[in-house]
This record gives sequence, structure tokens and C-alpha cells, in this order.
Amino acid sequence: MSILGLDAWLQSPQGNYVMAWEQAAIDAVVVDVFGYNAIQLGMPQRDLLAQNRIPLRQVAADSGRVDVLCDLRQLPFAAHSIDLIVMPHVLEFHRDPHQILREVERVLIPEGELLLTGFNPISLWGLRRRLPNCPGDFPWEGQYLSVPRLKDWLQLLGFEVECASLGCYSPPCMHERWLKHWHFLEAVGSRWWSFAGGVYLLRAIKRVHGMRLIVPRWKQQGAPRKALSAISKKERRER
Repeated sequence: MSILGLDAWLQSPQGNYVMAWEQAAIDAVVVDVFGYNAIQLGMPQRDLLAQNRIPLRQVAADSGRVDVLCDLRQLPFAAHSIDLIVMPHVLEFHRDPHQILREVERVLIPEGELLLTGFNPISLWGLRRRLPNCPGDFPWEGQYLSVPRLKDWLQLLGFEVECASLGCYSPPCMHERWLKHWHFLEAVGSRWWSFAGGVYLLRAIKRVHGMRLIVPRWKQQGAPRKALSAISKKERRER
């Protein structure tokens, strides 16, 4: 992901339109997530953990003004140490998204939560990438991942996807005036073609199923002993 391209896009009307929806959607989820450690991976230009009440909140990325500067494929956190991870538009702009997800699974505690956002390829935004005059800068140079595909990846790692929210049904216009002109599509799109939102938010929980150890019964149970009954002296003499 080009940082210069991302910075310029975030300051554009198009970037503000997308991030306003994502910020509101993430805020509504993280406000009720509790724990001790929360991490935002990528996009340090935006504080997506602002509404969360976990005491230690950090931003980690491979560049920019961050709390933890690292390769997202090798997170410098102990296994099972993070309660919440927010990952905005990371997987679709990285060459090794599978390894990033494996690292996320490693550092999350059991029942820890992952929130990730991405551009939906089954949308007007995904269609824009296929047009011949599409520019090559952010956000069009990414490899957009569909919601069903991401669900499959997460399930293979033991995650349970609780919900997927989609938004930004307006066409990817560059000017604010046109974005406002198409604003009526937000209500119509969410009702009639909810699968075609320009961006999505996935909420997944790391499930760790308990194991029950079955121990073999090495000692064979013997035949039950016969119960002894008392015999009177008279009965003994008669025998």
C-alpha cells in the first residue's frame, strides 16, 4: 500500500465518505468490547479504537507514526495476548494476506475479536477497477477480497464470523457534490441489494473448542462377588 497515495485519498471527498461509514460502523462494535490489550493494524492516520475502553490501545504498522513499527507478517506480540484487533484495508493491499491472518490468530486470546474492513469486489467500486481508464493509485491497485472468500479463510483458522456489515452504495465519485447526489442509494441499497455495498466490516471471534481426554480403563472389572448371608445354628444342624 502506498502511504502517499493513502494519505491523499483519506483527505479526498471519496476517502472521507468511506471512512465516515467505517468509523461509525467500527465505533458501534468496539464500544462494547472489553479486555486488556487492543491493537489497530495499519492505517495509522485514523484512530479506529477511539470509542473502545480497553486500557492499552496501540497502533502497529510497517510505516508511519505508530506505537509499534513492525512487519505485519511477524507481529511482535506474545501468543494469546491481545483481546481485540482492528484491521482496516490491510489484507487486500498486502502480498501475503494469509500469513497476516495466521499471525492475528496466534496473538488473539481465545474468544478474542477481529474487526476487518475491505473493498467489496461485488459492487460499483469493484466494477470501477475493471474499467480501462481506472487510475492505478489507492484504492484501485488492491486485490479486493469478497466476503464469502474471507469467511472461508477465517473459518479455516478457527474463527466464527458473527456478522458482516456493508455500506457505501454510492458510485465511487471523486467530487463531494456527486457523492451527495447519489446519497439516496444508501437506504435503497441496504434494503434491496445489501450484498453490493462498496465496503464491508467483518466481525469474527476466535473460537477454541475444549478437548476431553479419554483415558483407557486398563483394569478389567472382575465378576461381582456373591453376597454372604448369616445362617443360624439351627439351619446348620439341619444341613
